[in-house]
Amino acid sequence: MTDLTPQPPPDPIIEPTRRWRPSVVWAVPVVATLIGLTLVVQTLRQRGPTITVSFSSAEGIEPGKTKVKFKDVEIGDVTQVRLAPDHSRVVATVELVKEAQYFAVDDSRFWVVRPRFAGSGFSGLGTLLSGPYIGVDGGKSEARRDDFIGLDDPPAVASDIPGHRFRLLAEDIGSLDVRSPVFFRRIQVGHVESFALEPDGQRIALGIFVKSPYDKFVTADSRFWHASGVDLRLDSSGVRLETQSLATILMGGIAFEPPTGSEAIAAANGTTFQLAANHNQAMKHPDGTPETVVLRIHQSVRGLSVGSPVDFRGVEIGQVRAIGLRFDVSADDFSVPVTLDIYPDRLAPLNSSAQASDRAHRVSRLADLVQRGLRAQLRTGSLLTGQLFVAIDFHPEAPPVRFDTRAEPLELPTVPSDLQELQQQVQAILRKLDKIPFDTLGADVHRVLTGLETSLKRLDGVMVRTNAEVLPEIHDSLREMRRTMEATQTSLTADAPLQQDTRQALRGLTEATRSLKALTDSLTRHPESLVRGKKGSEP
Repeated sequence: MTDLTPQPPPDPIIEPTRRWRPSVVWAVPVVATLIGLTLVVQTLRQRGPTITVSFSSAEGIEPGKTKVKFKDVEIGDVTQVRLAPDHSRVVATVELVKEAQYFAVDDSRFWVVRPRFAGSGFSGLGTLLSGPYIGVDGGKSEARRDDFIGLDDPPAVASDIPGHRFRLLAEDIGSLDVRSPVFFRRIQVGHVESFALEPDGQRIALGIFVKSPYDKFVTADSRFWHASGVDLRLDSSGVRLETQSLATILMGGIAFEPPTGSEAIAAANGTTFQLAANHNQAMKHPDGTPETVVLRIHQSVRGLSVGSPVDFRGVEIGQVRAIGLRFDVSADDFSVPVTLDIYPDRLAPLNSSAQASDRAHRVSRLADLVQRGLRAQLRTGSLLTGQLFVAIDFHPEAPPVRFDTRAEPLELPTVPSDLQELQQQVQAILRKLDKIPFDTLGADVHRVLTGLETSLKRLDGVMVRTNAEVLPEIHDSLREMRRTMEATQTSLTADAPLQQDTRQALRGLTEATRSLKALTDSLTRHPESLVRGKKGSEP
């Protein structure tokens, strides 16, 4: 019989848990994650600073496409382009590589490289195929900066080129432009970097760069001048043509050289020089401070212009600064005040003493010269162009004038020009001719001619009426004349008394003719003898 009593369950068999082992499948995402992290870390390590550069226009700039290059090496990318808050400029965000972190300094310069044409020539032609990019000129400052203002034009000289920069002051820029060449003895040694008008608006300041080692030839007394175009001069030495090179004819240039005998001491960086118009003006001796004088001209000044020379016996001592027009109430007439700039340093007689620098002495000396006849006069410089110039010379026959040494500016007396004197003489002759009664003389001549015509008509009538009566008498007269001629022929024989008397008369006439010829020759050689008498004779 089966035992139906419940039996307790058997004890469970406890087996230890097996350790988890990673599957090979998980190796793929793990490796990919590690590679991604490595790339991220490497990218972060290679990533440089992020900067912003503002430009006047976004022409040629595209995010993700436009590169930033230094000497044709890529150092960054443009990641974003946006408008500035005031909408005046365009701001480009640039991510630089780590090696280019030193370009994010205060004096770095950025610009867009694209095809350009200026007076100095073509640039950026390589971007026709590769497309525009942002160029950079690394600065040397240690101050960090992350926002920049881009240049509209590329700089003429890179900041890493050794050399010196100088400042020139000019009256006129001429044909100069940025990147115009600078020459020393016809060798190109630098460029024009910039130009700007002075605050007073009177002159133009140009910044030039002279590269090493030629910068040592710029001395403290070097002279700079315009070498632009062609300098053609016609003077007593003939025709002279001067130019630095063919490039200066097209885009202008500047030349410099130290004067002969100057000390070879290099000029400091940033030294200011004057820019002359040509080589002759640059190399001449400095004129010093000009003395301003004014002329009162009472004639036409057509042909006289600002800048016309002031001449003293062929030596230029100044130039015309201004020409005006003024009504003189006392004379009830107009006069033309001509203002001159005269350089006393060019007048050796005024500066030969130790008091040459004293203006009072110069004015006193000028007053003495005026009393001796120093006057100003307009003269014709060219018959072809009609240009006039001011000539200062002594005119002893000029009437004395009062010279006010206290006037500001000094007023130098004038004399009429040669042409004006000739016109006055012609006008005087015409006035005398105008006083001749030509109408009365014409009437008298008409009456005389009328009377003569009447007399001739009467004489013609008398000849016609008396022709018949006069012819017989003429026939008898001819007969008598024939007999007289026969008698005269008989008296003209060689031994006739009349022939002998005639020979003596002719001999006397010959001697008288010789004496008259000698008298005529003597008067021709010494016409003054008619007044003074023959030399050596008693009065």
